[in-house]
Amino acid sequence: MPTCNIITNVPGNSVDNSDILKALSRAVASSVGKPEQWVMCSLTTDKPMIYGGVEAPCAYGELMSIGAIGGEKNKQISAAIASVLQQKLSVDPGRFYIKVI
Repeated sequence: MPTCNIITNVPGNSVDNSDILKALSRAVASSVGKPEQWVMCSLTTDKPMIYGGVEAPCAYGELMSIGAIGGEKNKQISAAIASVLQQKLSVDPGRFYIKVI
């Protein structure tokens, strides 16, 4: 089961959690190549964070999956998740780090 956890310093009262989670779920399923029914996503907002010495919007993520990850696939997964974070949270892709397990 692919599991994606995102932590961000973006204020929770400024975002639609359901909309973001649905977009993340679709992006993970599509990029990993597994049915969305097996994808789990979580979003933690309001986390005090700093990236590169600046407190502008940023995010950290972890994606865990058995199979369907590694090498070039990780780049596709990262790009898909970064796109959602940019569109929904205004987090610049250069201020997002993901750990793929």
